[in-house]
This record gives sequence, structure tokens and C-alpha cells, in this order.
Amino acid sequence: MRLVLLRHGRTEWNAQRRFQGQSDPPLDEVGRAQAYEVAGLVAALRPDRLVSSDSARAMQTAAIVAAAIGMEVISDARLRERSLGHWEGLTRDEVAERFPEEFAEWVAGRDVLTRGGETRDAVAARSLEAFNDQPKLELIIFVTHSATAMALSNALLGIGQKQHPLGPLANCHWSELSEEGGVWRLRAHNLGVPGTVVPLPVRLEDAALEDSPDADA
Repeated sequence: MRLVLLRHGRTEWNAQRRFQGQSDPPLDEVGRAQAYEVAGLVAALRPDRLVSSDSARAMQTAAIVAAAIGMEVISDARLRERSLGHWEGLTRDEVAERFPEEFAEWVAGRDVLTRGGETRDAVAARSLEAFNDQPKLELIIFVTHSATAMALSNALLGIGQKQHPLGPLANCHWSELSEEGGVWRLRAHNLGVPGTVVPLPVRLEDAALEDSPDADA
């Protein structure tokens, strides 16, 4: 069994570096173009099932992919992005100015519980539940979000949620995992149409080296 975790295309909020969480901005023109570009690559994988977060940006991406495959999209709210509480709609600079202590925690890679929203463990639990409800097919595509993809990848690979060694997915890029003898393994990460992949956030000087940045936007 294989699972492909495909991140949605770009939104205007992505371009502005705003935290989206479970807010619902649509794809922008670049995001729609990205979805059309990646659709052919996903179709070539010949998936057996296509499941998407019910957020607009994910469903719009999934609809374009589905048209290329000739397959219906199954919507599942459990694949939504991580809820980010009072950060949603704010840019990174705005968060740094209004909530400097929380921003420092985020850059250091720690779970920012004071902003509200969801913990990484909660996101992992709901996305893993969505996966476990799928039929046993050869290849399933999940159209989802960066933090959700990272949380689910960690859960399947047996990695704790305090670190995200894989890093965030770029828009319309994917991770592919496969089950081999009952053990999940990573086959590829951040695959997609050639182009710029957004780098990880810069760490604070005093950030612990063993912590991974938490990139949930």
C-alpha cells in the first residue's frame, strides 16, 4: 500500500505569509496553475482513491487533479489544516510584533499552546483516524495541508510529534509513503513540478538545535 500526501496550491495568504490554519482562503491564480501542473504527475501515478480536506484551497486543488484522473473527490474534514487559534489571518511579522513570546516558541520548533487551536498530537490523531478508515487499496492520494501532512507522516513512520524532521511541503508538492511488511517507510518527500520550494523558517539564535521548526500555514 502507498499513500501520497499532496499539499494544496498557493493562496494569496501563502504569498503574503499569513497563517491560514482552518481559515478558508481560496487558491490564487498561481495556485490554480500549480494544481493544473501537478495534476498530470499525480494522474501518472494511477491512484485508486482521492480524498481531500474539505477546505476550499484543498478541494479546489483536488477537483483539478480529479478531472485529470477521471475520479471523484471524497471530502474529509479530518484532513483540514491545524487550527492556529488567534494567529489565523496574521502575517509572521504581525505575530512576531503582537505575540513575541509565542513567536519565539514557534521559531524554536515548540508547540505553541497559548495561541489556542490544536496541538500537533491532536492533528496527528484525527488525520490518522481518517487514514485508518480508508479501504486497503494500492495507492491513495490525500490532498491536505503542510502541518497535517507532517503530523500524519510522523504518525505512520513512528516519529513523535515534538519534531518534524521531514520539514514542510511546498505548495502542490507531495510526500509518498509505503507499507512494507507492516512497516511504513518514506519513499520520497517534496516531489512536484520543478520550481521554488519555500525554505524553512529561520531559527532564533538561542533555539535548541534538536528542535525542528513548526511550519503550519
